[in-house]
Formats: sequence, structure tokens, C-alpha cells
Amino acid sequence: MDGCCGPSHPDGYDEVFDGRFAQRVARRYGARGLSRIERRLVEFLEEAGVRGATVLEIGGGVGEMQLELLARGATRAVNVELSNGYERDAERLLREAGVADRVTRLVGLDVAVDPEAIEPADLVVLNRVVCCYPEAERLLTAAASRARRALVFSHPRRNWVIRSRVAIENRMHRRAQVDFRSYVHRPQAMRDAVRRAGFEIRDERSGLAWCTVGAVRSL
Repeated sequence: MDGCCGPSHPDGYDEVFDGRFAQRVARRYGARGLSRIERRLVEFLEEAGVRGATVLEIGGGVGEMQLELLARGATRAVNVELSNGYERDAERLLREAGVADRVTRLVGLDVAVDPEAIEPADLVVLNRVVCCYPEAERLLTAAASRARRALVFSHPRRNWVIRSRVAIENRMHRRAQVDFRSYVHRPQAMRDAVRRAGFEIRDERSGLAWCTVGAVRSL
């Protein structure tokens, strides 16, 4: 879910995060590499221990973070997506990197609804995903239940500038009859959900629009 908005059902998600969107993301990655936010999350996971680890990315889009983690020593990765719009570009990137046999891509599975359908992994990633889901605490709780060692996620800053922008975007979607909505969840509630799931937050950083959180499972 390489964006900051979300659907009320998968049809709305497909309408926005389609093949053209995926192409733009793939081109950006090919030209510039990871974004600043993505680099922060990868750096935290490197400190937590990537070599030999398995990775689960929820809403990983074309899979650029998985490619970077595999290059840094991860053994396998699973990507879970609601939209099938990413698949063509994701498969191309996997072939070009020579790691198609090390990544499994699952489409149409809602992790928050059925977490047991996903095998646990050492490292779990949610980049720009909680803003795509109406129940962020439920999603993070489900994601944490799949993480053996570390969990990272990003979320929009909750200030009047971001909330106003999101409100405008939501109004534009409604006027265009696009069944799609963005969310700016309460940061403390999301962190509390992660802690209740047995994790200790070790890293928190804030930028102009996005925040990143890194957590490890408590001993």
C-alpha cells in the first residue's frame, strides 16, 4: 500500500492503487532507490538483525523494501496486498533482482481479519499502511502476532495540517464517487497496541509529514 490512503473495501483500493500507480512507484524506486522513510525502517531492522531472517510485509506494494532486505541478508519474504494492481511491476522487479523464488506474494488477504492465515516471520513491516485501514489498532495487533522479533511501521503525523489535507482528499474522493478514505489515527493508541502485543518500542522518529516506529519483542 505504497500511499497514505485507504479504501472502505478492496474495490475502492483497486481503483486508486492500480497498475498506473504501481508503475510510478516502480519507476521512482528504479531511479532513486528507497525513500527516506523506507531507509529509516530498513536501518532499524538491520540493527534488529536482518541476516538469516524471514520478512512479512503487509501492504508492500511493488516490494521495494523486501528487495532491499533480501539484499541485506534476509532469507525469504512474504508480501500481503489487497490490490492486484501491483503484481505486474512487482514480478518484474523480482525477476530483475533474481529473487523471484524467495518471495511469496498474496493478494486479497486482510491480515487484520484473518491473521492466522499468514505464517509468522522474524520481521514484520507496515510502511504507509495504517493510514489505509480504518482500525489501525486491530491491524497492528494482528501484525504483531505474526512478528517473532521486530515490527516496524510508519504513520502520518497527527497535526492540523495533515488532518486538513486528508479531509480535503476525502471530500474529493466522495465527489468523484470513489469509495476511498484516508485516516490519521492517534499515535499513542497505535503505540499502546504494539506494547500490549508484547513489544518494546526502541525507535521513534518524526518528519514533516510522516513518523516511523521500530519495536522489538519483549523478552
